[in-house]
Amino acid sequence: MIKATKFACIAALSAALLGSAAPASAKQVPFDQATIAELEAAMAKGTLTAEKLMELCLARIKAYDRAGPILHAVITLNPKAMEQAKAMDAERKAGKVRGPLHGIPVVLKDNYDTFDMQTTGGSVLLAGNVPPDDAYMVKKLRDGGAIILAKVNMGEFANGGQSSMGGQSHNPHDLARGPAGSSGGTGVAIAAGYAPLGLGTDTGGSIRGPSSVNGIVGLKPTHGLVSRDGIIPLGLSLDTGGPMTRSVSDIAVSLGTMTGVDPKDPATKKSEGKFEKDYTKFLKADALKGARIGWARDFQGADPDVDWIVESAVMAMKKAGATVVDVRYPKWFLQASTQALYTLFSPEFEAQIGDYLKAKTGPSYPKTLDQLIERAKDYRSMGEDGQGPNPLRWRAFIDRDKANGTLTDPGYLALRDYFMPMTKRLVEATMAKDKLDAIIYPTGMRRPGLIAEPPGPATPTGTSPTGIANLSGSPDLIVPAGFTTDDLPVSVSFFGTVFSEPKLIALGYSFEQATHAIRRPVTTPALDGSMIEVP
Repeated sequence: MIKATKFACIAALSAALLGSAAPASAKQVPFDQATIAELEAAMAKGTLTAEKLMELCLARIKAYDRAGPILHAVITLNPKAMEQAKAMDAERKAGKVRGPLHGIPVVLKDNYDTFDMQTTGGSVLLAGNVPPDDAYMVKKLRDGGAIILAKVNMGEFANGGQSSMGGQSHNPHDLARGPAGSSGGTGVAIAAGYAPLGLGTDTGGSIRGPSSVNGIVGLKPTHGLVSRDGIIPLGLSLDTGGPMTRSVSDIAVSLGTMTGVDPKDPATKKSEGKFEKDYTKFLKADALKGARIGWARDFQGADPDVDWIVESAVMAMKKAGATVVDVRYPKWFLQASTQALYTLFSPEFEAQIGDYLKAKTGPSYPKTLDQLIERAKDYRSMGEDGQGPNPLRWRAFIDRDKANGTLTDPGYLALRDYFMPMTKRLVEATMAKDKLDAIIYPTGMRRPGLIAEPPGPATPTGTSPTGIANLSGSPDLIVPAGFTTDDLPVSVSFFGTVFSEPKLIALGYSFEQATHAIRRPVTTPALDGSMIEVP
């Protein structure tokens, strides 16, 4: 049976969003369990301020990041966060509300450029680097009234689960386990209640893995829905940024603030006429009724607990009125897809990291992959906060990123120009065959891994299910589905064709309302004085 959260505070919001009558009276909820819409409603009513909300977020960081469970998620705190919160309160008092994120604290994976804080890509090789301007997505958030609270840990240069700037972050559900990579710091921060909203990036699963193992909601958007300008690249054919939150409604509230065509990122031209500025209109609690869902059965057999949670999720969807049919991908495609990811982004990283370094770092920093490799030789020991060599990532500079060819190699060009479009058509044809609204699969085939043990293969065949969305450019929405017998979170992915975010948000929200399979991590309980009054 799917386990439910103790703090199911979404019902009132969903009623309001669907046009039902507002609740008759206010209620008290822990601030870190409230939705963004509830926080905004409280600020509009005057029972909460942005300054107080920032104070509450900072208190949780102080209690849990370098004290208590020592989650080690934060790399840099914004020293002006409180000042900026006060400014947002002053604007609200003067009658100016910028949008649905006005006064909301946000944490950023440390590969998003910020003009006022360092951006390191999780690497001591870029320590102290302050870019000349904000990433496009960050600027849109600030223009919308959001406040950047912190830059958080990540897999170094968007690879793996730890960094030489932030060391090893810990999963708040079980400190012996990792938070997955590479957006692990964002996953930890949202699960632990440091902020209502975080941004991650995804090249092959780096939003989705951390969302799943930390028990939160995440969206890998359609390639081109949001701009990558000002994000340290890993492989731009595959890269995208995206939101990570505690609820599907928070994804819907925040996503529209970040969309739009950006001349600095040609990929966003694909979204012209297709992006939305308000995704909350798709929050439909009954969206599963009459829906046709494909169940990708290739991704089973690695963990019996994960398998039965997914089976329970399917039962919940059927009970809500969905028709669920089995889906299988061609074996040759599954065998080729994971290797295709590495063959694509490795040559791209060498070229694109150089472009980024030349444009966004000062004269004292490396400007090419070769210079990064050379600079790495200067570091010999780990500092007290994890600074120093990350041998696995730095070895990959040579063993993988320089060994997998260049952007002119026939193998790379064949994958970019033929394999990726073929994957997109395969997904479209698979869904059209059975008239599917979405395909579901377990985001992670295994429960969160132990830090002390090397990770096992993603599936019995070694194929990662998440990479299909990157190769096809498709969106993928991650929603908590339940907990294993040792109380570790498991999620279900709702995967669709390009620019199907409205449909996925509707289906994911409907599933979330039917199950409420989320809970606060045991290592980060509520702090005294954390209750707020929401309408």
